[in-house]
Amino acid sequence: MMKKNIFTIVLFVFLVFILGNNTLFAQDKLLTLPNISFSFDEARDTGDVAISLQILALLTILSLAPAILILTTAFTRIVIIFHFIRQALGTQQMPSNQILIGLALFLTFFIMGPVWKQINDTALQPYLAEEISDTVAFAEAIKPIKRFMLETTRDKDLMLFMRFASEEKPATPEDIPLQALVPAFVVSELRIAFQIGFVIYVTFLMIDMIVASILMSMGMLMLPPIMISLPFKVLLFVLVDGWYLIVTSIVTSFG
Repeated sequence: MMKKNIFTIVLFVFLVFILGNNTLFAQDKLLTLPNISFSFDEARDTGDVAISLQILALLTILSLAPAILILTTAFTRIVIIFHFIRQALGTQQMPSNQILIGLALFLTFFIMGPVWKQINDTALQPYLAEEISDTVAFAEAIKPIKRFMLETTRDKDLMLFMRFASEEKPATPEDIPLQALVPAFVVSELRIAFQIGFVIYVTFLMIDMIVASILMSMGMLMLPPIMISLPFKVLLFVLVDGWYLIVTSIVTSFG
């Protein structure tokens, strides 16, 4: 332990010496450390301020991109169903979270492909060609996303958040505010995902109950039923081509 502490102290002193004498190493061309500085200059006109605010807004949107991807697409339903499948099979961490999330992302890209293509055709490309302004581009880009969310959002959930927001009944679906539509969509997705997960879970739970009853009748009370039922559940899932059926059900559930 003493040798380890001495080695740690020596390493720390060495790093301090290296970082504190960067000019010496810079002269010998052995090590150069970058110098980073931030400055605030006086804006020459209002355009400079507008550009700075646009860059700040863009950085804010990029930081919220994962949340936007999760809460306005099919990702929520898919990843919850996959986790229900893993829990029902009882395979612990197999498949791993990375595999499930990766497959959920690619399925999300596949399902949302037509929506994003429409956004690209009606909003992004005209904006890049400077045919429309950024405000019009945002308004056009949000329309396909709203239509997608409205297709799977329950009226009950939507009216709940519209009432909480004290919003009047919109004349058209495009007039529904995002602050009410997004949480209503997420609640509806959670409800559908848990319904599908319940059906899957009950199917495999029946196998656990049958195996537990057989073990009790044979007097094997000390043998965990999960050790016997796990191979049978995996075998059943493979024989019925479970992943094909699950992916087919998920894709077709979005129309």
